[in-house]
Amino acid sequence: MTDSHLSELRFDALGLHESTLAGIRDAGFEYCTPIQASTLPIALQQHDVAGQAQTGTGKTAAFLIAAFQRLLSTPVDTERKKQPRIFILAPTRELAVQIARDAEILGKHTGYTIALAYGGIDYEKQRRHIENGVDVLIGTPGRIIDYFKQGVFKLNEVQVVVLDEADRMFDLGFIKDIRYLLRRLPPPEQRLNMLFSATLSHRVMELAYEHMNEPELIRIEPDKVTVDSVRQAIFFPSNPEKMPLLIGLIREMGSGRIMVFVNTKREAERVQDYLQANDIDASAISGDVPQKKRLNLLRRFQSGELQVLIGTDVASRGLHIPDVKCVINYDLPQDCEDYVHRIGRTARAGASGDAISFGCETYAVSLPDIEEFIGHGIPVAKHDPALLPEIKKPAMRPRKSRSAGQHQRSGKKRPPGKGRSHRRKKETL
Repeated sequence: MTDSHLSELRFDALGLHESTLAGIRDAGFEYCTPIQASTLPIALQQHDVAGQAQTGTGKTAAFLIAAFQRLLSTPVDTERKKQPRIFILAPTRELAVQIARDAEILGKHTGYTIALAYGGIDYEKQRRHIENGVDVLIGTPGRIIDYFKQGVFKLNEVQVVVLDEADRMFDLGFIKDIRYLLRRLPPPEQRLNMLFSATLSHRVMELAYEHMNEPELIRIEPDKVTVDSVRQAIFFPSNPEKMPLLIGLIREMGSGRIMVFVNTKREAERVQDYLQANDIDASAISGDVPQKKRLNLLRRFQSGELQVLIGTDVASRGLHIPDVKCVINYDLPQDCEDYVHRIGRTARAGASGDAISFGCETYAVSLPDIEEFIGHGIPVAKHDPALLPEIKKPAMRPRKSRSAGQHQRSGKKRPPGKGRSHRRKKETL
């Protein structure tokens, strides 16, 4: 890691409470990143902020530090049952968990209680924790609304509200849930409102101006969509060449964390099977993997025990994994912004990294739009098909039984609405 990504502003020059500074020292921070240097002086003066910066530039620490400082400067009655005073919404479970981990480090010396609320795991455990009283509530919209409607907590004590990756909230269809919750908070002028994201679209800014108190818009290098420290390259393999090329590249790289992105859950499973069959330690993570398994995979990948993590775009945001050596777009994404978020998994916090893409016969059509979006062409890398390795094929996966197939075998018609075109299932977040 280098210091070239830092500003000249020191955290100890911001007049922060000693409890906050102690957490910052625990995290190993001394100088602010550009997004922190631009937004913290504003938020610390209790002015609302909508911040845009590239992935991995310190947005989470920016809003957590400002939030803790707000609470430390506002004493409360300690006799009452604690209701959330910091309220943070995230689009995915993984991002919520990561925010909570950062909050535990930065808020270690504040004495504040932090709770998580997200779907797929520990329903009663999460509920009991929140019922016992918390200062900081972090979660995804669905589980938060569930508990709120049951009266597990109230929102009338909230002093700081944060929307992280707000554009992703729109993409995942959470906007109605977000508005439902924001309308149940104290008036905007009675709280500190912060919105952070890697991209700020017009619809996100409409949300900001509707539910925030004249937020100041901060953009850090908005015209430079991808960071300079990511070395990008693209190969143009035929579809049959993709798997041998992937396996050859991973073997050539040797050790180090590698993230492989594909466009569908089925392809993630296929890539996992091929890599494992060829003695590469790899696992796939997607939206419908059980939450305990998801967290275990992330833990193993973060510790370096697992070399290759394969994911769909559900996994491309909200994962703060240090020292990812390379990101490989096995499938080029069909959304330009997803390309930015995928390759942003490497070269975080001033480090360097590689982003390799495959412009195959199926997805090369996405390349012109991606290059227009990032503002430059991706350098072309060449491979010799004759030098691609021979690879082993994995064993066939057992077929899952389907009720629709049972209907067919018994000679009965499918029930209405159960046809193939109606079975598209959105990944659970």
